[in-house]
Amino acid sequence: MSGSADQRGGRVLFVTAVRLRRGPRGLQLDDQTCAGLAGWAESFDHVTYMGIEQPADLEDDTSVTWIDIADLACRDRLTVVALPFAYKIGRFFKDYKSTRKMLGEEIAKADHLCFTLGYLFGDWAAVAAVEAIRQNRDYAVWFDRVEHDVIRRTLPAIPLKRRIKEVATLPVMVRYHHYLIRHSNLGLFQGQDTLNAYADHSTNPHCVYDVHTQSTDLISAAALEEKAERVQSGAALKILYVGRASEMKGPLDWIEAIAKPMQSGVPLQAKWIGDGPLLADMKQRVSALGLEDQIELPGFSSDREAILAEMRDADLFVYCHKTQESPRCLIEALVSGCPIVGYQSSYSDDLVSQNGGGVRTPLNDPAALSATIQDLHENRSKLAQLIKAAATDGSRFDEQTLYAHRADLIREYA
Repeated sequence: MSGSADQRGGRVLFVTAVRLRRGPRGLQLDDQTCAGLAGWAESFDHVTYMGIEQPADLEDDTSVTWIDIADLACRDRLTVVALPFAYKIGRFFKDYKSTRKMLGEEIAKADHLCFTLGYLFGDWAAVAAVEAIRQNRDYAVWFDRVEHDVIRRTLPAIPLKRRIKEVATLPVMVRYHHYLIRHSNLGLFQGQDTLNAYADHSTNPHCVYDVHTQSTDLISAAALEEKAERVQSGAALKILYVGRASEMKGPLDWIEAIAKPMQSGVPLQAKWIGDGPLLADMKQRVSALGLEDQIELPGFSSDREAILAEMRDADLFVYCHKTQESPRCLIEALVSGCPIVGYQSSYSDDLVSQNGGGVRTPLNDPAALSATIQDLHENRSKLAQLIKAAATDGSRFDEQTLYAHRADLIREYA
């Protein structure tokens, strides 16, 4: 993707729910969003990025690596705007008029518009879409996941008062999102699950992927062959997962699925890299099963290269995702030549549709996942082929190509 001025697309405005925070040197964003901004700056003359300011007293997410906006190479062609944290109904209506005015001014200045929708109250991207409709402007909508499905599936884990509110407002949110999609000129839907959920409401739907892997991250042919030979030698299989220990990721299902073959004598070593609200429960469960020597729970790591090295070294990327989302970790595993083995979804089906670099098992069925792990242990030649297929499936996911594709769509339609 060339960054020459004649190929850039003027001024683009993104309105999102991504968290910003104020650091000692000004606004900060997470490292992955910063990598994305660099990609957008290659395709547009100026990028205005509006996100939600995280209150100073809000408990910080330790799994975020914060970067100073001032240190970004593209900062001279970048404007970052903090929007109010207004997910409570009262605060949302208090800030609505002033924030909509701010959004309207930025919309009027921009050549291209893209809004990442995701909620009801406090979703300023949705308000931006309403304002764009008022200004008779073309715009793109972007969905990272099927938000109403995520909320429905996680309802049992949230406090009662909030649960009541979510149940009451969920139908309104769904209709609101469908309305904004219908009035958009471009629908960017992350992964096949999201596309399936929203495509019927869009006049111009596209399945897209948001990744930060480069072509240079793809596992080398020599490393791939070495891995395939190792699994065929009968060595203990290495299982990995990277992500938050939260309800929607199914961490306790993950432990149950890998514990059964371990307890029956299958030589396995497993590692879950990441922290989150259920990490303590995971540790307690591993201890109760007496599997501390076989299941590692090291917590969060911000070292991207180290994580990719773990993926390249692992034989199976085992996951138990319970909601319709599009986790980037599955793509990173494929790029690393690590087969994805876990709960079935349209998203995971699509990722390996070309070469079959994974095995999908029924949702919420740890026993079926256990049986699959057992089968791959017993059929090492099959696993070796799966490893090679995973790397081939991963070869199409490089950041430069995917950002160029999305930028072309935004320039043409929004």
